[in-house]
Amino acid sequence: MTNIIYIVADDLGYADLGCYGGREAQFGKVSPNIDKLADEGMMFVDGYANSPVCSPTRFALMTMAYQYRLRGALEEPINSKSIGSDTLGLPPHIPTLPGQLKKAGYYTGLMGKWHLGYPPHFGPRSSGYDEFFGIMAGGVDYFSHKSGHGDHDLWINEEEHKEIGYLTDLISEHSLEFIHRRAKEAPEQPFFLSVHYTAPHWPWETREDEHLSGKMSTLFHLEGGNIHTYRKMIHHMDEGIGRIMAALEEHGLTDDTLIVFTSDNGGERFSDNWPLVGGKMDLTEGGIRVPWIARWPKKIDAGKVSTQHCMTMDWSRTLLEVGEGPFDPDYPVDGVSLMPVLTGNAETFERPLYWRMKHRSQRALRLDDWKYLKVDEHEYLFNVKNDARERANLGKRYPEKLAEMRQQWLDWNASMPPIPEDAVVSLGYSVADMPQR
Repeated sequence: MTNIIYIVADDLGYADLGCYGGREAQFGKVSPNIDKLADEGMMFVDGYANSPVCSPTRFALMTMAYQYRLRGALEEPINSKSIGSDTLGLPPHIPTLPGQLKKAGYYTGLMGKWHLGYPPHFGPRSSGYDEFFGIMAGGVDYFSHKSGHGDHDLWINEEEHKEIGYLTDLISEHSLEFIHRRAKEAPEQPFFLSVHYTAPHWPWETREDEHLSGKMSTLFHLEGGNIHTYRKMIHHMDEGIGRIMAALEEHGLTDDTLIVFTSDNGGERFSDNWPLVGGKMDLTEGGIRVPWIARWPKKIDAGKVSTQHCMTMDWSRTLLEVGEGPFDPDYPVDGVSLMPVLTGNAETFERPLYWRMKHRSQRALRLDDWKYLKVDEHEYLFNVKNDARERANLGKRYPEKLAEMRQQWLDWNASMPPIPEDAVVSLGYSVADMPQR
């Protein structure tokens, strides 16, 4: 059976990586190891996140379904309001990707960010992970490990944990320890390892910025950070991913280990989203189109670039198929397997993708080359293949196409639970002043 490693960056921009056109000539190489994953596998240029904000995407990642089916995922995103709540989180009875892989014989671990509700009602070990190291909140200080509401937020399983170190490096170290231990103690049992970095999510701190630790203004600071700090944070994460790749090589696990790399949503104020516009919290392309890279030497030919449309829950559905995990017929799976594309049995297939946001009453549908978008009361129709920057609104030129896609979105939306009035839109402090190019 195939080992699976699912790596998720946090708020990474579409073009932050060298393999996606990052500006290395100006700022230097930032992601050589992730670029190597792309060189040795398949890179998707029309891949999306299920949401332009973090915890809703993570609901989809876990459940392989549209996040709108669960109450907790309708928060944009879950914040400190959910501490102690028994409704704002991922219910333990819901089948999950790690839980179903566990039933198929996998040993499962999460290293990094959870952001799907707080103990005692919710947690990684209640939703399919055998072990957990990381944070429960959406973001913490990289050195003090305190969240925005001031509480220490670092855990091993259900126990609060104290450990000195830069969080990105700690996530890498615990991931490496997991791989080494499983390879030595249970080499015959496949593993599923989720590596959910908080980088490059604010606060913008590198390994050299420990002097900023404990100053809570740095967690939600509009005046802090810069492009150089941001890129160095990505590089710290990239170094950890390089060490994970080396550990697999050391144990002879490279060929039959599937590594998937992505981001939970589009970038923030220092991100490079070129040529896309918008960012986190937006259903414009910059908020939802993200890097997707898959390396699996046993199955995926090296150096491939795919234009297949896909989103987070499709990848989770794909990993369930890779691991031969069972389906629970009582719970819907909206994700579609990408295995035909990964293995070369199909170049692309039609895949409509739907989104909605309470924030600014946004809605979107991507279908083939076309995208229907509504923000506030304004409707747009774009050919995003020709106009990735979403500048030419073709709604008046093609009114029948606009009406057709509007109705298709409305029909889909009618199949989803409504957004409750008490759902919270939590913009945070770093998004509101993000310039749009």
